[in-house]
Amino acid sequence: MPVKHITSRENALFRDLLALAESRQARRDKGQTLLDGEHLLDEALRAGIVPDYLVVCEAAAEVEDWLARLPQVPVVSLTAALFKKLTPVSTPTGILSVIDIPKPEPARSDRFAMLLEEIQDPGNLGSLLRSAAAAGVEAVYLSKGCAEAWSPKALRGSQGGHFRLNIHEGADLTETVRMFPGRAYAAALRCGCDLYSLDLTGPSAFAFGNEGAGLSDALLRETTAFSIPMAGEVESLNVAAAAAICLFERVRQLGGSGESA
Repeated sequence: MPVKHITSRENALFRDLLALAESRQARRDKGQTLLDGEHLLDEALRAGIVPDYLVVCEAAAEVEDWLARLPQVPVVSLTAALFKKLTPVSTPTGILSVIDIPKPEPARSDRFAMLLEEIQDPGNLGSLLRSAAAAGVEAVYLSKGCAEAWSPKALRGSQGGHFRLNIHEGADLTETVRMFPGRAYAAALRCGCDLYSLDLTGPSAFAFGNEGAGLSDALLRETTAFSIPMAGEVESLNVAAAAAICLFERVRQLGGSGESA
């Protein structure tokens, strides 16, 4: 496949790439996003996703193996200065890729789900998705006010977790809870019920709320609230840390398999 060399920031294709790097609206309009680095590209390929473009830095020698591995994929070569504008990473690997954002599968009878309401920080969101994938969560539902799941920053935070999850953005979480075939639990402060008293061996869904405000009253009414016991005097945990504890408590109860009987 011929390589297209770009040296000007006024080039139309470069402007499109810059929009994908910087603009949620552009990603939504085009249905595409940027993967930053070799690891995310490799994870996408493992999931059966072939990129629309490879974007390489002309100064990077280590991309030759990728060009040989994906000879059918168009390649865009950028000067080091232009490439740096597409990635905030201080030491980029010299390769980006453009993929079509995977469409979620229709709602199904998942046995392990995570619901996220108004999560604002894309780094937190990426960490949440990474933990969910590692714990065997099947589906993740994001409310309309959540950070964008497929932004480059969330993708970097998840380290490929996206590609192991069925991600639904803009979901009605209360309706999702009502349709879920098991019990739905909500992490909250100062509850009479604690995490380690829950029976998580059946179909289970965990709901986690906004970093400051927590979960809405409407969602709390539809779920069983619980707290994470803490020995220290800290009032609460970062939402990503709290989620990891909760998700892996279910893994522990299932004997480490993460799969329901």
